[in-house]
Amino acid sequence: TGPMGLECLGSLLRITLSAEYFEDKYLSFSVVDQSGIAWELDEAMASQCGYTVTYSNWSNIEFRASALSCHSCLEKDVFTVTVEIKASPTPDLKNATIYLKSASCSYGPWSPRELVCERNYMEASVRRKVPQTVKEFIQDETEDLTFAFPETKTGEASIWQVVFHQPEEKKALLVSDAWSAGYGLNTTDTRVLLRIPYTAAQIQLVEDQGITFSAVRSSIFYKQQWMILMVDTAVACPVDGVDYVNKTIIWTVPKYSQPLSVGATGFQDVLVEAGVDLHKLTAKEMASRKYVLSNGLNVITMKIPVGAEGGYYKTSVSNGQHGAKYTINLFLEHQWKDDKWGLTKHTIIKEIETPFEQAELTITNNSNLSARIMSVTVGTFLPDVDLVNLTIEGTTLTVPEAVQHGYLTYKTRYVNGSKDYIIQVPFDAPSIKKEYVGADKRAYTLNVTLAFLTHPTNETFTVPVITVATVKDAVLPRARGFCDGKNLHLIITHGNVDQNWLPFISDWLLTPEAAEKYNYSLRDNGTHLEISVPFLSSHVHYEDFHVSGIKASLHLTLKDDITLANRRNFSVSCRFSPSELIQCLPNGTVVITAVKLVRLADLNTSLLVLRDRQCKPSLVTEKTATFKFNVNTCGTSRKFNSTTMTYENDVLYFRPGNNTPAYQLKFVCSYAIKHTVDVHYESKKNSPPIIKPGFGSLLVSLKLFKEKSYSDPYQESEYPVVKYLRESLYFEVELLQPEDPRLELVLDDCWATNSQSLDSLPQWPILISGCENSEDSYRTVFHEVNYSLRVKLPQHLKRFEVKMFTFVRGTTVLQE
Repeated sequence: TGPMGLECLGSLLRITLSAEYFEDKYLSFSVVDQSGIAWELDEAMASQCGYTVTYSNWSNIEFRASALSCHSCLEKDVFTVTVEIKASPTPDLKNATIYLKSASCSYGPWSPRELVCERNYMEASVRRKVPQTVKEFIQDETEDLTFAFPETKTGEASIWQVVFHQPEEKKALLVSDAWSAGYGLNTTDTRVLLRIPYTAAQIQLVEDQGITFSAVRSSIFYKQQWMILMVDTAVACPVDGVDYVNKTIIWTVPKYSQPLSVGATGFQDVLVEAGVDLHKLTAKEMASRKYVLSNGLNVITMKIPVGAEGGYYKTSVSNGQHGAKYTINLFLEHQWKDDKWGLTKHTIIKEIETPFEQAELTITNNSNLSARIMSVTVGTFLPDVDLVNLTIEGTTLTVPEAVQHGYLTYKTRYVNGSKDYIIQVPFDAPSIKKEYVGADKRAYTLNVTLAFLTHPTNETFTVPVITVATVKDAVLPRARGFCDGKNLHLIITHGNVDQNWLPFISDWLLTPEAAEKYNYSLRDNGTHLEISVPFLSSHVHYEDFHVSGIKASLHLTLKDDITLANRRNFSVSCRFSPSELIQCLPNGTVVITAVKLVRLADLNTSLLVLRDRQCKPSLVTEKTATFKFNVNTCGTSRKFNSTTMTYENDVLYFRPGNNTPAYQLKFVCSYAIKHTVDVHYESKKNSPPIIKPGFGSLLVSLKLFKEKSYSDPYQESEYPVVKYLRESLYFEVELLQPEDPRLELVLDDCWATNSQSLDSLPQWPILISGCENSEDSYRTVFHEVNYSLRVKLPQHLKRFEVKMFTFVRGTTVLQE
């Protein structure tokens, strides 16, 4: 345990950094030479000098160093490597924690030729042969490896130049040129080394038994006293050779590949071993994991079931889709003898990654209806995934920012390191869509998109989450209707589902502009919707007329604002006095209005006539026809008695070809023959009202309401009230006593404090001299107070809206 682990694995030293300790840290690796100088590693230097930095299982970081790496100290088959690691929370590595780790490993005995295929380089180290004079070599200025790299051993021998054998030519490079080209060269007392990055220019791709190798044929010339000596430093590493069949990985490696066997015969296998993560496995261990290692005549084959022990799954993203790949770090050690080299040891380190497979995620709705909390679980994710942000109503927020909007995020971890994410948000959060679904139920819909980041690849993917919770908490609007002799009235008390429902009268949308056009009254104070329609209007239905009056009705439908589906229907019906239809003027003029009845849907009001069919209406609407005539015309009949003179006529409607009226409205005008009225008139001057200052007791209340409708105040048991920043607070101030309608409540100053004491500091003014505070970022908003069933004296109330804020000093929130 601890932040670092150390292992000696043959000719390699491995230092493992725990993801638990170095999570979310920026790292820098340096190797320290024998003089105490730290050489910071980059990719080029690592591959040239024999170092590898890679991520292993779920973001653990591995540092590997070759026994013959540039800055290692090799003495008597013991190599020592010193590493300096900087870990910082910022990319500039400021305030970094520095870890210094020095380790020594024993390795031996060395084979005459050792070949290593690492993740980022190929390495060939060979034992020096018996010195022999080379008569032909490229003449050049004398130089050795110490000129290019001071760490080279400057013992009895030093490298002079390297020759690369290519099909078309041989290319010779002096040490300084080879080093500048990215090659690593070195000598020890007994060995000569060539290290080649996979990106080197002299690499050739050759094929052996259908498998592609990265190969370099080279010879190194080194000086020993007055002689020039040569060693063969050819190296080859398999590039491919991996197949996937029936959920099985098949890795094939040809034996004695051609670049490594030039001039050699008599091949004899000495050892074939394999393992995982540089640990060799016995035959029994392989069998328990269902690995199969086969040593054939010409190839070595290893079969690994996908998902087997030793490998691990890591998250992968393809075209924005979440998935996984199975990864296993295999290695193969093949030792053989031939008549040229004697013993060759070939070590191949191979990270194998299966193709992308999409992984299904489960979204589980765990909403708590009684607590009114939307809760959803999303998973399961591998340990290399982190939730980084949430997109809510088109706005992308980090996880901490989402908390300010009511979204809480939790992680549930499992024994194997995998995890689920839990998102919780209150039902009443503004971003939760609320919809009436019938049967006194409301559907609460959570619609959020989660964005995730993978480590260490920094791939991103998103998971849309839409979940619905249905709660039986709908309060439907209700209505009462009445008539006042000239108008039909509907007063609708809002529920909690109809905030966006639209009022329709006979499929006609009733907007404030439309109401004004038809001289209707439409008022909405947030808690009540009040509609008044004149008795004689185009949207009133007339059902019948009788001596007792005309039955008229008004039908109102509340419709969904999106689908326009009918949600609630309300109506009011009243009988109006017949006198509303007729005016008998003193000069003998009669004005009569006839109305179209519901049962006569085909009646055309323009075709209505009086007894004299030449008398037609002077004003026509869809549902009414108005006649204006003198009592001595249009076939009007007249009757007398001792006190009155009575005139009668009929409004008639005849269907074409039929002389029997389908509609008949009889009306009568009566005039008194002799009638005297005494009128008493007196003029009186009233003195103007006088306002005098005085003193008295006023009983005033201040209430906080839950919504803009001012219908539901917070009760004492609900305090303290928890609100988010910039969420609206709805205040109402009411004059309770005296109940004198001549008084009007005027607010002068209003301020907020950080405690219950009205004189405590700090303070912040909300109203100044009856006006909003001009220094507020979000100014106070006044709301009009109208007459309603609850509000009998609107002048005794004042309502205003304030955005939630907090007291701060600098960037620190002040607490009470």
